[in-house]
Amino acid sequence: MTGFFDLPGWTAQLVRRALYLWVRTTVFPETPADLRLDPNKPVCYVLQDEHLSNQSVLFEESRRAGLPPAEKPLKIGDRTLAKHARFFLNRRHSPMASARERYAPPILMRTLIDEMLAHPDLDIQIVPVVILWGRSPDKQESILGALFSETWQQVGRLGRLLTILLHGRNVLVRFNPPISLHGLATGDLDEALALRKLSRVLRVHFRRQREIAIGPDLSHRNTQIEALLAAPSVQTAIANETAARGISAKDAQQRARRFALEIASDYSYGALRALEIFFSWLWSRLYDGIDIYHLDTVLRIAPSHSIVYVPAHRSHIDYLVLSYFLHKNGLTPPHIAAGANLNMALIGPLLRRCGAFFLRRTFKGEPLYAAVFNEYLHLMLTRGFPLEYFIEGGRSRSGRTLNPKAGILGMTIASFVREHHRPLVFVPVYLGYEKLLEGKTYLRELAGKPKEKESLWAVLRSARKIRKEYGKVHINFGEPLDLGHFLETCRPGWQGEKPGDWSRDATRQAAIALATRLNDGAVITPINLLALVLLATPRHTADEQVLLKMIAHYQAIAAEARYAEATVLCTQTPAEIVAYGERLGIATRVAHPLGDLISLPNGTAPLLSYFRNNVLHLFALPALIACLISHNRHLSRQRIIEAVSGIYDLMRTELFLRWPPDQLTHIINGIVTVLTGRALLQCDDRDVLSAPEASRPESVELRMLGETLRPTLERHFLTLSLLQHSGPGMKTRQQLENDCHLLAQRLSLLYTSESPEYAEKSAFAVLITHLIDADLLREDESGLLHFDDALTTPLAQAELVLPAEARQAIRRMTSSA
Repeated sequence: MTGFFDLPGWTAQLVRRALYLWVRTTVFPETPADLRLDPNKPVCYVLQDEHLSNQSVLFEESRRAGLPPAEKPLKIGDRTLAKHARFFLNRRHSPMASARERYAPPILMRTLIDEMLAHPDLDIQIVPVVILWGRSPDKQESILGALFSETWQQVGRLGRLLTILLHGRNVLVRFNPPISLHGLATGDLDEALALRKLSRVLRVHFRRQREIAIGPDLSHRNTQIEALLAAPSVQTAIANETAARGISAKDAQQRARRFALEIASDYSYGALRALEIFFSWLWSRLYDGIDIYHLDTVLRIAPSHSIVYVPAHRSHIDYLVLSYFLHKNGLTPPHIAAGANLNMALIGPLLRRCGAFFLRRTFKGEPLYAAVFNEYLHLMLTRGFPLEYFIEGGRSRSGRTLNPKAGILGMTIASFVREHHRPLVFVPVYLGYEKLLEGKTYLRELAGKPKEKESLWAVLRSARKIRKEYGKVHINFGEPLDLGHFLETCRPGWQGEKPGDWSRDATRQAAIALATRLNDGAVITPINLLALVLLATPRHTADEQVLLKMIAHYQAIAAEARYAEATVLCTQTPAEIVAYGERLGIATRVAHPLGDLISLPNGTAPLLSYFRNNVLHLFALPALIACLISHNRHLSRQRIIEAVSGIYDLMRTELFLRWPPDQLTHIINGIVTVLTGRALLQCDDRDVLSAPEASRPESVELRMLGETLRPTLERHFLTLSLLQHSGPGMKTRQQLENDCHLLAQRLSLLYTSESPEYAEKSAFAVLITHLIDADLLREDESGLLHFDDALTTPLAQAELVLPAEARQAIRRMTSSA
């Protein structure tokens, strides 16, 4: 090899002396005679990877050990074959280099094979030399040490410099017994076969040596890319790209390779270990603790199933905290589907080395990219790698579970239908926080400001927030969804079919099922309970005794009318919950001679609505019943069931409630039993349910319970009223969303709602989508919305649950609109 590594003698000496001012080595074997080199046969050393530092170490250590010097020319007789007696098995190439270029044998190795074939009596001793900088990642105790420890991936020159600085005092050099080139030439071999045989022997040798030192290779990026580029679907897409763009097949192949490199992860145990060290420190700085529930569910299925983790998307921390704790509990960290917006300088490569693979927000106009991504996802699934992605798409700014996207979920189902040798399960993971790192950012976005673009500078600015005031993080593994069984319920006999309309319907059903199971796994925290109560008060302030009693009501409802088995209850006492909120700065105490008051600090009410919305679905039916009784004073049980049933379809689709309509009567009766047992409702002999007398404290408590759901019901009533007033075929979906958004903003300003998500445009977009899905609204070819009398059913019931002044304000505003 010529060029950069063939330095002049004085330059090589200078580099080596500078390096050895810092480097300290341990050499094996300690006695050079143990190698049993034949002094009458030429010696050529081989290093695995092309690094100037490795070459310098080889030159120095071969000289110190009294071995044939690697720095001297390689001679056979009077002929000089190379300037130095060494070659690199793996050479540096451009990322865009083809497989043929990357795996082409070194020039000197080819020359040696040719010499051997031309002179059958000739023998050359090939000495593999393993040089390892530092210990394996699992033995590192510093972040930089783990990040730049010896791994299976080649690093760039800057990374190599950091490796030398961090690990130069601990370099292991192992000279291995020589491989006889003549001994490999058994039988009739031509040049190509002899090269392949020698390459295979050397690669296996280096692999075994490195596995002993640093553990198995977890990165298959290059082989993955070659495999997916060779897939028939990608080859077809390359051919189509060639024809569509009028480019050569080679250019189309290169585009496909660029897409593959843009997408694929580059798993590195060193990077994972570095993050483990960093996050062990970070979590102790940020949080009081991280609680995990139902992990045994995953431990039970992991050995026999492929797993796709489907977490709720609340924060950028989601990516990190789940992988960290899966790794800490002995489970393989998943490969994570990350948005291309996170593939930024420094952060992107680090995430990629921790298992992230990147995808664009849209595949439109790039069929080749879509083909490469689909094949990459299929490759991950069929090889059994655990995956993680967020079916909500983006992070929830309001705290509610967002309407799921069908994109990557649909690709997963199509891949499973195509090849399903190994069972596949989706594991919903509820992630709950008690304070948010992005809280203020979310408020700005809900107020209408544009989404803040992710950047390295934003990450650095967030470092200022690293202080222990964010409470706890809660991770709850929900009920797994076995995809094979699920498809059988959707399409019996699906195994023999190809993806089509039926699989798209199954994807929509699976998306709803997973969103519902995410909500089933909600964790009720002290902050959720404080938000539920204090946001229901007119000035976000409550008498301490009333607050304690309301918290007890919510805890009793959650325990005695349990939403789902996977739901995790808050076991702290009401007094402990209030004290915990005060410590986190969520609530403040106002001393008063007649009894202390508990209030929300100024400006925090909008953010607290986020934590109320985390658990709103758990208390939606109790709050709806409280609204009905509180505003109507007396209703028969049957009338309550009818009213709830009339409204339930809208609530169910928006909040992903778990009960089918035919179970409502049983669920309502269970809730009524709890409410009457706590004196919030009264029931007479005629099965008429009544609110407590207005003079009793339970009457105020019942109204406060109903206030939990009022903003949601007002949005429903506003949307339906606007539709009814405009009439069928008069508005498009976009016009309706805009009108609802503007009217809600006005209503919020007039009636002092401090919740920015109340008028959030996306909330109305989701509601309108749900109305269409429920066949209450239909879009014609021109995009206009049509409806019939079925739409008036929930509208009529909504009148029972809203105060008269709210109904009048909404009617007046829709009329003027």
